[in-house]
Amino acid sequence: MDFNWGEFLQFTITGLSVGMVYALIALGFALIWKASSVANLALGQIVLISSWFTYSMLAQAGLPAYIGLPIVAIFALFLGWVIERFALRPLIAQPILSLIAVTLGIGYFLEGLITFIWPLSTAALPDLFPKEVIHIGSAVISQEYVWVIGICLLVFLALTMFFRYHRMGIAMRATADDQMAVQACGIPVTRVFSTSWMFACVVAAIGGVLISSIGSISHGLVETGLKAFSVVILGGLDSFIGAIVAGPIIGLAETYGGGYLTEHLWAGVRDVIPFVIIIIVMVIKPYGLFGEERIERI
Repeated sequence: MDFNWGEFLQFTITGLSVGMVYALIALGFALIWKASSVANLALGQIVLISSWFTYSMLAQAGLPAYIGLPIVAIFALFLGWVIERFALRPLIAQPILSLIAVTLGIGYFLEGLITFIWPLSTAALPDLFPKEVIHIGSAVISQEYVWVIGICLLVFLALTMFFRYHRMGIAMRATADDQMAVQACGIPVTRVFSTSWMFACVVAAIGGVLISSIGSISHGLVETGLKAFSVVILGGLDSFIGAIVAGPIIGLAETYGGGYLTEHLWAGVRDVIPFVIIIIVMVIKPYGLFGEERIERI
């Protein structure tokens, strides 16, 4: 049987676009981890509530995208500020397990809040991208996948420039290396923590809007946040570059597996692949592809 190059190209574009969204969400996790060493287990719920809020602005309120999407960004900033200020800041200097448990509780609280405010099981965002398809040989590719890849690349570039040249970005990088030194320089570490949560919620919101624009809004988006953990594990907990590289790898593996293995194994193999990758990476390379290896004396 001849290899279907058109189908392969479609799987590749789809996998890259989904993987880039995973990488974007994973960057939010890495931001918080680098700044405060807290594992944000509410990541999927933040993606979900941001997607439903976007639905409220664009579909229910009927706002145009150029007004509704900035409001979504402001909502994400506010959500990140509230979580850090009222749920996590009182636990500074407490055991790290307490902070992680709080993020898990925040996730369940947000999920319950979502069910109360938006009792719908699923919904679709209004069209954000052109619907005309692109023909490349025998492949038929939706424009939305190409737009998602382009937007993710722009966000990655903007974040890279921010962390390299902006004063707060430099402070966040310094805090990740040595919190005591940053405090000695007069930079309030609590402000850095708050900013990291606000940024993390914004990139999670962007990821939620993008993944919802090529699919739908449902509680399955919580699983999207979990899949972003596989990107973090593969790339390295404290590596932005690792997240950017690992995202497309996970997305391609998931899409190729779903496209080529479904007929031979079972229909749900696509959703299992990211978690299988987590297990393999933890056994072979626990620090990920670009994670910093640390040896602690006991």
